[in-house]
Amino acid sequence: MNEITASQGIAGVLDWSRLDRAAQAQALTRPAQVVAAQTRAAVATLIDEVRTRGDGALREITARFDKVTLASLEVDESEFAAAEAAIDPALREAMVEAAQRIELFHRAGMSRDYAVETAPGVICEKVVRPIGRVGLYVPAGSAPLPSTALMLGVPARLAACREVVLCTPPRADGSADPAVLVAARLTGVGRVFKLGGAQAIAAMAFGSESVPKCDKLFGPGNSFVTEAKQQVAQAGVAAIDMPAGPSEVLVIADAGANPAFVAADLLSQAEHGPDSQVLLLSDSASLIEQVQGELARQLAQLPRADIATRALAQSRLIRVQALADAFEISNRYAPEHLILALREPRGWLERVEAAGSVFLGDYTPEALGDYCSGTNHVLPTSGAARAYSGVSVASFQNFVSVQSASRAGIAAIGDCALRLARAEGLDAHANAVALRMEQAA
Repeated sequence: MNEITASQGIAGVLDWSRLDRAAQAQALTRPAQVVAAQTRAAVATLIDEVRTRGDGALREITARFDKVTLASLEVDESEFAAAEAAIDPALREAMVEAAQRIELFHRAGMSRDYAVETAPGVICEKVVRPIGRVGLYVPAGSAPLPSTALMLGVPARLAACREVVLCTPPRADGSADPAVLVAARLTGVGRVFKLGGAQAIAAMAFGSESVPKCDKLFGPGNSFVTEAKQQVAQAGVAAIDMPAGPSEVLVIADAGANPAFVAADLLSQAEHGPDSQVLLLSDSASLIEQVQGELARQLAQLPRADIATRALAQSRLIRVQALADAFEISNRYAPEHLILALREPRGWLERVEAAGSVFLGDYTPEALGDYCSGTNHVLPTSGAARAYSGVSVASFQNFVSVQSASRAGIAAIGDCALRLARAEGLDAHANAVALRMEQAA
């Protein structure tokens, strides 16, 4: 069985052991990777427009893609006030509650300064400093994401960044989503701009007449946003948090998993966008069959069924011979989200080598991490979890090493430095040490 098939938008079942190497690679290919070349070219053009023409280009691109003409790119105080008045008090309370848990989790993992005497008279230190100006991107295309404003704004505040700028796409009436604005203010974000897509990334990277140039850019987005982040990083214009593109989830489930839960978890990611991808790996043919039925049943009830259906056509239901095989496949895929719908999930955790965030057991849906468990939902996608981690307070900080040597210190370790410098043929290095050793003697 070497072809990937789909029926009525729901992925067909693949038997991993019967796929050759090419078909296995195809099964694990993300949708966005198929059109990467076209995306790169389109994004490069947009970035160049913004770099060369600033606000004028931003207004034109916004009119082209968002179908709205903006008098001002920046949200003013009256719009913030209107957002506070418009938001459901229950939603605001939920955002406050979520922000508290996000802060609790992130504060516990904060790095601190430290110092160690590595030799008599030699002190080496690590000091933590906030990044000066950071730019946050909060998607708001088919679904505004105030939760992302919380996930980015809370650690930025804990890091004490001097200035925090946020971009989010405008609505059809030219306003920003009220919930996003309220979430931004809850976390202390200072300035918000009504800009979306690759053009927002370019604006924060290069700066414009209205948008300040930022040192580092954060946030998830579609393939265009992710490509824009990578291009400005490669150009050395701004640092980025990670590649955080179209959403994805991989579920490893055993025969005892609840098929309705598994299907709901798959659909919760599929409804993000047509370029999202969801995978189920199981050693139980019966479980996979039941999940297929649940997918069809639950899909019919979703308001975003069309989007989810398109995503499911690019998704995979894979049968493996043993659960150990599922973990090998998962580590190869390196998913953004990994759900272990297993009877003893913690016992399998040590097998996880690469994943953005892991969800253990039947009662830990990925949606909890998206909103309010406390962990961050801005995570590496497209296999980047092999080398990148999710957003944390450290993402918004620089770690500066400091060293000091007294007379006794240079005497204690100077000979070591001299031998290494001379071995490398760097006589000026050796001389800088030798002069001080003579003076200290």
